[in-house]
Formats: sequence, structure tokens, C-alpha cells
Amino acid sequence: MTITLDTAMFIAAAPASLRAECAGLTPAEFHDRYCDPMGPVKLSDWTPIGDRAGTATLEIASHLRTVVATGSPVAALTSALYDEGYPVEILAFHQRSTPEGTATFVQCEFNGRRGWGAALADDAAESTIRAMIAGINHLGSHF
Repeated sequence: MTITLDTAMFIAAAPASLRAECAGLTPAEFHDRYCDPMGPVKLSDWTPIGDRAGTATLEIASHLRTVVATGSPVAALTSALYDEGYPVEILAFHQRSTPEGTATFVQCEFNGRRGWGAALADDAAESTIRAMIAGINHLGSHF
């Protein structure tokens, strides 16, 4: 389940480099730039399978791909994307527990371009997958 958070509190949980980058953005602009899940990679379904694990069904380039994220959602998703021809590198990963859920911030790189993604969910693995997808989609026009 995805949950919502006061944007100012969410931004305050972000790493310093992202807070500096987003200085001056309105909450809506922050959400559109860093949290928007729209782009070439879509999360069709998330099923938790224990602590910090789950099964993600992704739509990548108009076909479905199931990814089982056990132990490391970052490794599972980057491996699946690499197999699909999208070698995305995760440069920075920050995760914080908040009263509203787990906030995750990731900086992704693809073809020399970098972008942050952010997400909040009640499950740490889901938060990770959603933040990575937001970051990847931030770079999506270059896939």
C-alpha cells in the first residue's frame, strides 16, 4: 500500500544533496520531479513476501516482467533492467523511517545522465522499488 506524507516532512527526510537540488521547488513541483511514477518503467503490482522482500510486476517497453526482490530490492531491479537492455546504475541510496512509513531516495545514472527518485510506502522494499522507478523514469526520455 502506498501512503502519503506531508511533503515538507518528506523533503526534510531527503539527503542533503537532494534537499539542495530541490531548494525553491513547491511541494507539487517536488512530487512531479522526483516522485512521479510515469515513464517507460511502470510498477503494475507489488506483493510483499516478508520483511524487506516482495514480488514486483513491471511493465518495461510494453511487456511484463516479474522481479522477485529478496534481500536487496536494488540488486533485483537493476539486474532485471540490465537484462532488458537498460543498464542503470544506482549512485546513492538513502532510506529513512518516518512516522508515516519508509521514505526512500535514490540517485540513478543512465547514459551519463543522473536523476533522483523518491518514494514513501509502508513497506521498505516497496518504497525502494517505487523510488528506483521514479528515478529511472526521471531519465526515461533517454531510454
